[in-house]
Amino acid sequence: MRFRALLWGLVPPLVAGSLTPVGTLAQPGLSTLRDKIQTTQGRVATKKGAERVLTTQITAYNRRIGSLQGDISHLTVRVTRLQADVDGKRAVLSRTQADLRFQRARLARLRTRLIVARRTLGTRLVELYQSDRPDLVTVVLDSKGFADLIEREEFIRRIGEQDRHIIDLVATARRDANSASQRLAVLEKRQRTITAAVLGQRNEIAGARTLLVDRRSGYEAVRQARADALASTRAQRHELEGTIDNLRAQEAKIQRALAASSGSPGLPAGPIRVGSGAFIWPVNGPITGVFGEQRPGHVHQGVDISAPDGTPIRAAAAGTVSLIQGVAASGGYGNFTCVSHSSSQATCYAHQSRFGTSMGARVSQGQVIGYVGNTGHSFGAHLHFEMRINGIAVNPMAYL
Repeated sequence: MRFRALLWGLVPPLVAGSLTPVGTLAQPGLSTLRDKIQTTQGRVATKKGAERVLTTQITAYNRRIGSLQGDISHLTVRVTRLQADVDGKRAVLSRTQADLRFQRARLARLRTRLIVARRTLGTRLVELYQSDRPDLVTVVLDSKGFADLIEREEFIRRIGEQDRHIIDLVATARRDANSASQRLAVLEKRQRTITAAVLGQRNEIAGARTLLVDRRSGYEAVRQARADALASTRAQRHELEGTIDNLRAQEAKIQRALAASSGSPGLPAGPIRVGSGAFIWPVNGPITGVFGEQRPGHVHQGVDISAPDGTPIRAAAAGTVSLIQGVAASGGYGNFTCVSHSSSQATCYAHQSRFGTSMGARVSQGQVIGYVGNTGHSFGAHLHFEMRINGIAVNPMAYL
């Protein structure tokens, strides 16, 4: 009753209450599951490849980011220096503007003094003319202008002490006014130059800061994009690996159903047999065929261990199932399984009645991976066990 309940739980009942044998229905489903597992494993491999590519790209961008960080540091130093230059230029400009204001005020005072001196001299000339001194008037009339007049020695000699004082004031005021005007022109030119320099430095700082911000933004965008892509790819890979686990669980369930429905008595695996080597015996039993003996048309590539049909076969060591072949494809080995233990070592198990694992599965040492049978070129139930190093069969007894 329990067996029938198990069958009904795994396989839908058929029409008219008839029940097709579990092996007939489960084998196509098992094949489909294995196809799905292989397809999903291919997708996982693709995701892992994408992860490697992204990791390589991130490493390359990290190097570029390191170089970019050097540029950022250089720009930071440059901005600091430019700011110091701008501050210095502003201080000079402030002093120049203060000096310019002082000189403008001084020039205005000198021009006022010159106007007053000219008026005073004009008044004295009128007084001299009215005092009837024609010789002095002649000197005045012969001069080319006011500036020429106050420079004439004859004019200076003929006027009195008070008049000479007035003339000195006028000449000094004129010279001071001209000097102040020239200095003012120099200061105004310096002001324009300093102002332009300050504006240029300020624009250079603004450009440097903009470049700094742009590069930093580019760095952050690239880093985030690669990190997001890597996280997404890893999440998809983990999801696919979970799908593989689920498919393998379904595969194991079907295999258990096949084992339960087969005619084998369900023999126990028995105790693990350990020898002097690192590998355990896959089954307990006497050796009926040794490595290297001559067989019709070939040399025996392994050892034959006699055991009843359906005896569980254990993995001699932990590894990955690298080959599963049925009777049609194995070339005489019958149901045939190979487990890779490293890049160079593998063990193989032939003539099985049925499989107990799947392609690509990770198996531990002692885990049941199949059952003794009589498939292929075989004359009675036994396990043909091989040890291969770099694909070449060697004597398994050296490892058991």
